[in-house]
Amino acid sequence: MFQKLEAVEKRYDELTKLISDPDVISRQSEWQKYMKEHSEIAEIVEKYREYKKVKEAMDEAREMLGDKDLKELAEIQIEESKEKLPKIEEELKMLLIPKDKDDERNIICEIRGGAGGEEAALFAGTLFRMYSMYAERKHWKLDILNENSTGLGGYKEVSFMITGKGVYSRLKFESGVHRVQRVPETESSGRIHTSTATVAVLPVVEDVEIEINPADIRMEVYRASGAGGQHVNKTSSAVRLIHEPTGIVAECQTERSQVQNREYAMRLLRSRLYEMEKEKQDAELANERKSQVGSGDRSEKIRTYNYPQGRITDHRIGLSIYQMEDFLNGNLDEMIDSLTAADRAEKLKGGEE
Repeated sequence: MFQKLEAVEKRYDELTKLISDPDVISRQSEWQKYMKEHSEIAEIVEKYREYKKVKEAMDEAREMLGDKDLKELAEIQIEESKEKLPKIEEELKMLLIPKDKDDERNIICEIRGGAGGEEAALFAGTLFRMYSMYAERKHWKLDILNENSTGLGGYKEVSFMITGKGVYSRLKFESGVHRVQRVPETESSGRIHTSTATVAVLPVVEDVEIEINPADIRMEVYRASGAGGQHVNKTSSAVRLIHEPTGIVAECQTERSQVQNREYAMRLLRSRLYEMEKEKQDAELANERKSQVGSGDRSEKIRTYNYPQGRITDHRIGLSIYQMEDFLNGNLDEMIDSLTAADRAEKLKGGEE
């Protein structure tokens, strides 16, 4: 570990010189690349230098043990250092875990009602409201890209983009099947129903990262429609893009302008193609240890919302939270922090083997 830390510190010093070099500054794209790398390793270097400072203080205190006048002070210094060093070592191990390169990206989230008919659509609506309120708490911006709502206020499907700092890092573990157990409003006998909704969280990528041949895209335009098929736009402003080689479809109908809808649909298409490529790479690396938390398989049942017991259980880490109303009002941090900690622990365990 310390050999690696020495190499990181050496690189940090090299980058510090580079980003101060007027020749490099004049080449803006190169300078920005070095600035980004410098910023990414700054915390590791700062923590490593703190470790070396504490270690140095302990070594100096040991040399003072032979001096009667300074012995007591030296012993206190040694004990304090012995307490600090293991904590700093653990923090360094955590900092050295490779970061997910997508963590700082914005996201496109898609929620679809699954098994359970109208009740599943209502649950999809509940999840959309929950993520909307979480985004509001974090001061993130949310834009609806496409929605297929039902007469009772649910969604057969809804896709939306969330932009802000570190959005993907906080919401990437939400991908999968969410299950609800509750008595539907339409149920007269009070029988508990089980329904599902699927959540997909896709990182937003730029056009330079995913090359799409314009000849591979077929574009269809249609009128945007609301619940029950009511037309909410008299012009054909809604856009559907079909990527011919893969069959992936991306739609957007929320903007009044066809140009804006096409732009949003292209973002969605790029994100889906990026996700497909990412899944392919994960499959190729199947021999390596995978995080038990971060697989994001859309067919995997990840969480159950049990209304009668007021309990939300995440099956990947076995955590249950008994604050249903608070959770559905967007207070997701306890769950997300626990998932992030479990993922880090798994990666740390994998790195030690």
